[in-house]
Amino acid sequence: MKIGIISDTHTKVKKADNALATLIEDGAEFIIHAGDIIELETLDLLKNCGKRYIAVYGNNDAHLVQYHNDYNLVQEPYYFKLAETTFKLMHLPFYMTPDTEIVLFGHTHTFSSEFNNGTLFLNPGEVCARSKPISEFSMLEIKKNKFLVTHYTQEKNDNDFKREEFSYKRAKND
Repeated sequence: MKIGIISDTHTKVKKADNALATLIEDGAEFIIHAGDIIELETLDLLKNCGKRYIAVYGNNDAHLVQYHNDYNLVQEPYYFKLAETTFKLMHLPFYMTPDTEIVLFGHTHTFSSEFNNGTLFLNPGEVCARSKPISEFSMLEIKKNKFLVTHYTQEKNDNDFKREEFSYKRAKND
């Protein structure tokens, strides 16, 4: 299963739309937003993208609570299972214990993909390109024996995304 992961879209709705379109074009079957959504229009993009999705509140998303029942919004840390894989989703990296197979987080605006003792810790980076002139996001492909992470980057004034891939052998081989 391919899972598109975005975070820290902030006010950049067009960048969020571009990231979602790219992930869906590349086969994403499920979308995760790791917080700091900020714009209602970004929630509309998620809801109308044609894929199942989940989005966690970020530290800048308190104003979105009034729309909680209209969108698939969750509070952190949020535990769930997808593709026979356990996940923990948060925005703030406060719950970084390896108690699931995948730990997803945002907030730092920095891509990170680390595999420690059977747990993948993944931050897709910032879509908004606030901390650097690069918009970034990730795709996670879950396979029986491994996790494949694709890190997408797009520099300012560039129409194409660069892709870097990482592969991790799963501890679970059912």
